[in-house]
Amino acid sequence: MKKTLTELIETSCEKYSNLIAFENMGTKMSYAKVERLSRDFASYLLNKTSLKRGDRIALQMPNVLQYPIALIGALRAGLIVVNVNPLYTSEEMTTQLKDAETKAVIILENFAHKLEDTFKSLNHKPEVIITEIGDMLGGFKGFMVNKLVKYYKKLVPKYNLPNAKKFKKVLKIGSSLPFKKLKFQEEEIAFLQYTGGTTGTAKGAILTHKNISSNINQFYRWTKIKLKEANEIQITPLPLYHIAALTNTLCMFNMGAKNVLITNPRDLKSFIKELKKHSFTVLTGVNTLFKALLNKKEFFKVNFSNCKIVMGGAAPIQENVAKKWKAITKTDLVEAYGLTEASPGVIANPVDGNHLINTVGVPLFNTEIKIIDEKGQEVDEGKKGELIVKGPQVMKGYWNNEKETQEVFIDGWLRTGDIATIDDKGYIRIVDRKKETVLISGFNVYPNEIDKIITDHPKVLEAATIGIPDERTGEALKLFIIKKNHSLTKEEIIEYCITKLTRYKIPKYIEFKNELPKSPVGKILKRELKKLEEEKEEVSLI
Repeated sequence: MKKTLTELIETSCEKYSNLIAFENMGTKMSYAKVERLSRDFASYLLNKTSLKRGDRIALQMPNVLQYPIALIGALRAGLIVVNVNPLYTSEEMTTQLKDAETKAVIILENFAHKLEDTFKSLNHKPEVIITEIGDMLGGFKGFMVNKLVKYYKKLVPKYNLPNAKKFKKVLKIGSSLPFKKLKFQEEEIAFLQYTGGTTGTAKGAILTHKNISSNINQFYRWTKIKLKEANEIQITPLPLYHIAALTNTLCMFNMGAKNVLITNPRDLKSFIKELKKHSFTVLTGVNTLFKALLNKKEFFKVNFSNCKIVMGGAAPIQENVAKKWKAITKTDLVEAYGLTEASPGVIANPVDGNHLINTVGVPLFNTEIKIIDEKGQEVDEGKKGELIVKGPQVMKGYWNNEKETQEVFIDGWLRTGDIATIDDKGYIRIVDRKKETVLISGFNVYPNEIDKIITDHPKVLEAATIGIPDERTGEALKLFIIKKNHSLTKEEIIEYCITKLTRYKIPKYIEFKNELPKSPVGKILKRELKKLEEEKEEVSLI
């Protein structure tokens, strides 16, 4: 096993030099070209900036070809990569850039105006490199895409960053500069990956070269029964700035696969059109994406005959979605589990046909798990408790946050904050988030259980349940629904719940909405729903 990411990356670039590593918007990039351009970028960083080894560099882009070039180049230059969601507000960007003490930012031009706003609050102004969406698409095509985005679609608000450098020019300068290959230790930090963790407060998980390379090795052992080196095509709709897509893409890079990067998977029409173009073998996603695809008739025409693995994570895969997916595509939708603090892979369903719906599978190679009660004691088989994890993929801690680091570890085990059970065959079920458990008249209620039942209703598209304060029962359930059929009423939902749920589990309040707040990968953000309810309560008290 390669112990550092740079060693893994450079070996793949040499071993698979003639193969296609990435494709985006019809433009292909070979492993040899990834090696050359990432080296050029690293050369520029090392020779033409004030950055030094161990400094933090932020990447703020969607899935475009510039992303892997910048990512790999930054790592080869000895920098620590800080992935930033390009949809963040200026305030959110400021918080993350400040906390990571970021010295440089590579940003898509569409979001540069927000970076300008952050400069008003940053003590140290990072060096800025700006890229346009078509920069790596080549020649006339790239030129036209950039013009279309800026002048026709008007997706680039005005900004003023006078000292910013252009990405393409940076690569050109770097190509004429010397590159001295650096040697790395496995315990050196590769990423500060920001997460809400188990408390909801954004913190930078310290992920080392060893953490990520260990997870890559675990992925290889999990999938080797199905996948072959230099023979796979993966569709990547999840954003690379998210830990699941980031590590998974590096896993496939390690195998000499082609990664097809999807810039905007929410444009389902274009996404389905892209799926039709490729004889893909691997597809990753989240429940909301799979469900959205299944609701499009054009998706039924996608050819899945070469597909070996379809993997879902980040949020529970609903049983009805998994079954419908199997019926339509004739492929299994297997669920896996992870968290940012574990690089992220921890548990996964087997890909040999022995997966179990409504479970996240079994622990990955070299990964230990326990399920404990409130006193820290391991619970009996089938009993609910908090899932804790130990393995080489588990982070060192949180960046500049010793208090949170101490709270998330117990005797060397990572506390996930997730409530789980384990059966007699070793399969694990995630019941809910510990912090989202609702206490009603002394009874523990797990909102995910309610969500699963409600989304089985034929007139429901999406649902999310949260707990809100209640004078009589301590807490009560509030259910948010997006309708699939506009005739749906609250009375219908209550009648349906009466046949499916114990009395105290039936939501006391129901609200229909046009949309639910979601993370960049499509995970419903219940904390945002709770925040909205708290704001309503504050207004009512004024």
